[in-house]
Amino acid sequence: MEYAIPELEPISRQMMSLDRPKKAKMLVVDDEPDNLDLLYRTFRRDFNVLKAESGVHALQLLAQEGEVAVIISDQRMPEMKGTEFLSRTVPKFPDTMRIILTGFTDVEDLVEAINSGQVYKYITKPWDPNELKAVVQRAAETYELLKQRTEELRRSQSQTALLSSIVGVAQSATSLESTLEPIAIAFGENFLTDRCVIQLIESGTFTTKATYGTDALDLADSALAKAAIASKTMQVATESEDPNFGAHLIVPVTLRGEVLAILCLQWKQPQTLREDELLLLHLSAQQVALAITCSRSAYTAVAA
Repeated sequence: MEYAIPELEPISRQMMSLDRPKKAKMLVVDDEPDNLDLLYRTFRRDFNVLKAESGVHALQLLAQEGEVAVIISDQRMPEMKGTEFLSRTVPKFPDTMRIILTGFTDVEDLVEAINSGQVYKYITKPWDPNELKAVVQRAAETYELLKQRTEELRRSQSQTALLSSIVGVAQSATSLESTLEPIAIAFGENFLTDRCVIQLIESGTFTTKATYGTDALDLADSALAKAAIASKTMQVATESEDPNFGAHLIVPVTLRGEVLAILCLQWKQPQTLREDELLLLHLSAQQVALAITCSRSAYTAVAA
């Protein structure tokens, strides 16, 4: 039997906003006030521009504001060269695109910085505004691509860890109770929930359960859980049955047409789940069904 994958709209619609997309952050660093102001005015329409008059101040701003998409820094500054400042940002913000402005022929410093990956591009002074805008635009696009790839890798690793955890539970669990808790934890951590509950169903009755996150929830009282059992499909709500939660997802754990358990994921804030995340839930629910079946078989064999 195939699971019916729900539309994304029930959750996504609540998350939609008429606000404009947030501007990417940019940091401009120059000890000359006129240059600093010019850089700010050049990019303020397209970016959320932060200004710093020295490398030391720039590092303080980054500590407060967090990662930025692009840094433009002058090379010749008192106390700290631009290349030295940029090198200090690499360990904490490896994806940030770094651009250096130089009016001198500091070839050795620039070559070292570029070869070590600390600088994306260097621009000579006086710069052409159109050229600088084009370079910054390409840098911002590269940054977004890096973030997307990093997020895709994170999701892939997280999904692999989730499925591996479920398989490990099926192989090592000695009782139904020992099966449920690691499954609740794995789903809760993978989907960043505020609460995750898995509860067994035996002969149509809710029985043993395990909870990740906040206080336990008895799914026997949930209308969504009953609807999931009846339809054998995921149930989504933007207004949870618990007023403390803003999004609620019920997944029936089914094998050969029988609902073995109900998996409940809850978030305090409204959420948007991508199609690949819903498909992962579908696949993982099948793995959970096998884990529960293996645990029941092992427990029955031991008891006999």
